[in-house]
Amino acid sequence: MGIFDKPKLRRGSKKKDTVPDDLWKKCPDCGELIHTLDLKQNYQVCTHCGHHFLMSAYERINLLADPDSFMETETSLESTNPLEFEKYEDKVALLKSKTGMNDAVITGRASIGRHPVSLAVMDFRFFAGSMGSVVGEKITRAIEMATIEKRALIILSSSSGARMQEGMLSLLQMAKTCGAISQHNNAGLPYISVLTHPTTGGVTASFATIGDVNLAEPRCMIGFAGPRVVKETTHQDLPPGFQTAEFMLAHGLIDSIVERRFLRERLIQLLGYMMPEQE
Repeated sequence: MGIFDKPKLRRGSKKKDTVPDDLWKKCPDCGELIHTLDLKQNYQVCTHCGHHFLMSAYERINLLADPDSFMETETSLESTNPLEFEKYEDKVALLKSKTGMNDAVITGRASIGRHPVSLAVMDFRFFAGSMGSVVGEKITRAIEMATIEKRALIILSSSSGARMQEGMLSLLQMAKTCGAISQHNNAGLPYISVLTHPTTGGVTASFATIGDVNLAEPRCMIGFAGPRVVKETTHQDLPPGFQTAEFMLAHGLIDSIVERRFLRERLIQLLGYMMPEQE
């Protein structure tokens, strides 16, 4: 049960409702109204059906990292408009103002269960988590830092894929990030990838699915093209649960589905297995 009951509607009352609109959220899965404080206390997970709402990058960092251990890196990198895409700079400026972020990923050093890690956390609120040149560069630098400093690498993905406003420069980030991960792997260091809703497009086709261990949140969407595009291209009906974490687990793309409240515990467990000398 939540700490707040669902508000009762008064019929026939002419008095203006003074309750702020942002106090309640409707779950897209079960349709129940949930108080925002209930959501916050439950890690942004529906208290009725377990639907995992989107989280900001900083919320995820606070959930996973040891207290006061996170040190953000690459804070000065900002997107430009290399293709002179119309209104792109205005959109980026607006998203900076709304989110307090420079782009769709936050990177930095942290410890999780006292294990030193390099952390990269994508945020879907910024341009649907799309990967442009800044996102790719920040993730690449986070990987290279992990390799140099002999840290485990953890990337949490939430993305619509490559950022079309940056064209080929965006697509190049797929190869660049994977190349850096290859060097990290050659150094004998672990990489844990965590896929959250949604993880699609060029991010799925690059760094998100090549972890030593690939984890995913329940019922999150994972795929390259969307279900409608796949159906129209193949002219076939899609199987039940297509492009969900559960479907991908059954078909071997991911290794485990982990509820958000258990993710930190699972990461500590995996890091203990993969980097025991760091304990």
